[in-house]
Amino acid sequence: GRLGILIARHLKRLERVILGYLEICDGPEEEARLGILETLQCTIEHAWPRMPCRLPVLLKALLKMIWDVHTDQGSTPEPVKAALLQGATECLILLDRCSEGRVKVLLEGVHSSCEENRVRECIRKVRENA
Repeated sequence: GRLGILIARHLKRLERVILGYLEICDGPEEEARLGILETLQCTIEHAWPRMPCRLPVLLKALLKMIWDVHTDQGSTPEPVKAALLQGATECLILLDRCSEGRVKVLLEGVHSSCEENRVRECIRKVRENA
């Protein structure tokens, strides 16, 4: 109840914060990114009806993050990368549910044009999630 209302009221600002964090790698442990993915999951769950209009922006940010994590040659350990990809995938699944499958539709093009296994894997999970 109240959290939902609070989130809805601050959604614009929250969205900027979330998008900002998704873009930045904050070192090998990626604590900020992992935390922000949890925040995003929470936000989607509480502000469900407000999400579909934010879909394009969030989808783009999540896909970019998945791509960045996948291509990162830095010092990020495998388990951390896996956790980031998992978190992003869960967000995509939630977004798909609240937009009645629009994410699946939007991802079709990405999946067919993407060669990268890890990225494809994330997309496949979203597409197969009924």
